[in-house]
Amino acid sequence: MAQNSVKALALRSLLGGFAIGTAAMLSIGQTGAQAFGGQNTDAPVNFGADRIELQDRQDRVVLAGNVDIAQGDLRLRAERTTMAYSDAGELKLHRIDATGGVVVTRGNQSASGAVAIYDLDRRIITLAGNVTLRRGSDVLNGGRLVIDLDTGVASVDGRGTGGSSAIGAPGSGSARGRITGTFSVPKRSN
Repeated sequence: MAQNSVKALALRSLLGGFAIGTAAMLSIGQTGAQAFGGQNTDAPVNFGADRIELQDRQDRVVLAGNVDIAQGDLRLRAERTTMAYSDAGELKLHRIDATGGVVVTRGNQSASGAVAIYDLDRRIITLAGNVTLRRGSDVLNGGRLVIDLDTGVASVDGRGTGGSSAIGAPGSGSARGRITGTFSVPKRSN
């Protein structure tokens, strides 16, 4: 009898924790909409780097050393990027692959990871490898982060890096991990 009440208490605690965690993730999605959402993804992309290599035959530009890319008030910094484009009379940038201490910022929100892909056609930024998402004092850590710039929804999962998991390919076989984080709470008003 006591064992059943312990199981019931454990189940209620687990479900309560799940509900609180779900509410917290929904809250991050909403705050993400205010920080990363609303980005002018049609704005021109400006860049700076220590070195540049134009590879016309491959339709790409390689930037290396203190790379700083800006699109409106969104910034991406990394050690190296490859920018894929098409040129049908007018240059159109389609994708940015970044490596080496990647940091994406907008306002008081930042995201960091080992590698990133900014798909300009889909308006999605994917970071992988020890990712951290920060907004003010709130922090989420995981293996992979996907930011939809149209909706502002940012989702973090514990998926490890390697292979095609950085872009979310199904069946990549990567192990699942844990997401950790810290959320601030309102101060009591006395």
